Amino acid sequence: MDRRTFMKMVGATMAGTAGGTLLTPRTSEAQKAFEQKEFHSILIDTTRCIGCRRCEKACAEANNLPIPDISEQANEAIFEKKRKTSETAYTVTNLYETEKGKVFVPWRCMHCNQPGCRSACLVYAIKKRETGHVTWDANCLGCRLCVYSCPYDLVKWEWYGTIVRLQKCNLCYGRFLKGKLPACVEACPTEALMFGLRRGLLEEGKRRIAQNPGKYIKRIYGEFEVGGTSHLYLSAVPFNQIGLRTDLGVKSVPEYSLVYLSAVPFIAALVPITCFAIARVVRIEKDAIRKELEKKEGEEKKKGEEKEKHK
Repeated sequence: MDRRTFMKMVGATMAGTAGGTLLTPRTSEAQKAFEQKEFHSILIDTTRCIGCRRCEKACAEANNLPIPDISEQANEAIFEKKRKTSETAYTVTNLYETEKGKVFVPWRCMHCNQPGCRSACLVYAIKKRETGHVTWDANCLGCRLCVYSCPYDLVKWEWYGTIVRLQKCNLCYGRFLKGKLPACVEACPTEALMFGLRRGLLEEGKRRIAQNPGKYIKRIYGEFEVGGTSHLYLSAVPFNQIGLRTDLGVKSVPEYSLVYLSAVPFIAALVPITCFAIARVVRIEKDAIRKELEKKEGEEKKKGEEKEKHK
């Protein structure tokens, strides 16, 4: 490899890597601008949820999933264990025994402001829409990095022969485009679920907390957790008593990789330079060894010729 070819390779590598890094909002300035968009959200008031599971049934109907049995008898059995969302159930409701009695909590994708699943996706199959919806496309590689990067363990997947399909709540994005409410919100008989712009729902949540002293703890879950989410929770008891993680902090998942990603262009340039240097050293060493061998062969040949002369 000559010098001109080498410099072309380094330049192309740096440009390609830097370009790939800038495809997603990974700098703090880009993240800040991204978070200022008016996302749509759902405010979940756990003090109003009665555990009827109509949200589960409505979600299943809207997404062509197996319809769950939500009869009173079935509910009694289902609440005996804690369930997670799955490829056949995007929404589940669990029962928690707390210091203030029984609390029902509906669960689904949190639709993070800065989703770790989106940042981890190699082919951008997962998208964070400007409306706040976290959706997915069919061009999934099946690497499952999205599954491992979700701090809430809510991203699921399913095999269809040789094709992988992501499975999770998409905040009823298709219904939203038609001007409809999310199916779970529309089906809730107690208005435990409220849909709207995130900023307005945060204001509504804070209004309820201020007007009902002692009814709620003075915080809205999802306002700051992992950079903020589009599913927001009101609760009468500490969030850890109703299955919500309280160890995640306020930094978004993509921010943890920001330092490493910013170093990628330099590493991409450094690797070929290092390889070139190593190759150069090895070549010099080989040349030195070859010359030494040629010198020894010459000396031995000379000695042989002198011996022949003496004979």
